[in-house]
This record gives sequence, structure tokens and C-alpha cells, in this order.
Amino acid sequence: MSIKSNNKESTVLKETVDELLKVSRENSSVFWRDVAKRINSRRRSYASVNVGKIDKLANDGDIIVVPGSLLGSGYFERKVTIAALKASRGAIQKLSDSGAEFKSLVDVAHENPKGTGIKIVG
Repeated sequence: MSIKSNNKESTVLKETVDELLKVSRENSSVFWRDVAKRINSRRRSYASVNVGKIDKLANDGDIIVVPGSLLGSGYFERKVTIAALKASRGAIQKLSDSGAEFKSLVDVAHENPKGTGIKIVG
């Protein structure tokens, strides 16, 4: 079954889904296909993850993917790389204060096309 991004109005979202599917096809990566499938679903089913939850689940140096929104509630002090569809201002502020890094999903997909060693939270 193929995944199509035609049902989305946002051009940024369409481009993100298409690029993740392209990386998935080129590298035979089931990981990025799964992430594309999750963000191509209804908006109500997007993951909304607080930085406090990531602080509990992640270790320093981890790469975390959130197929949805990253929110700024909770305490955060890990040095991780987080990729999400979007992030609140509070979340980005807490990440920068702790030395963590926020990247787009497409950037992380290009850096790690196989998806090995990446955790999905949400």
C-alpha cells in the first residue's frame, strides 16, 4: 500500500512526507516510512510529547524523533538531538538551555538514512 500526501493542505507537511518517503525508498528504511505514515495521518492522532517525558526516557547523546508536536512542559536537562514536525517556543528554549539540539525530520533523515539508533517517542 502506498502512502500519498495528497490529502494534506500544508505544503511543508507534503514536502516533509514526500522527502521521508524518498529517503525510505532509496535506503530500504522501514523506520522513515513509519514516521512518514504517522505524520500523514489525521492531525488528531499526531503525537504531542512534553520535554519532561523525553528527559525521563532518553539518555545523553540519543537521537529522538517525535512524529508530531514537541511541547515545553516539564524539566529537561539532557544533551540529545530531537527532531519533530513542530515545536513550541518553550520547548525550543528548554532545549537550547540544556545544550540539546532541535532539527527537522528531513535533516535527521538525511543524516541517518537507515534510521538506526533513533528512538521514536509518541
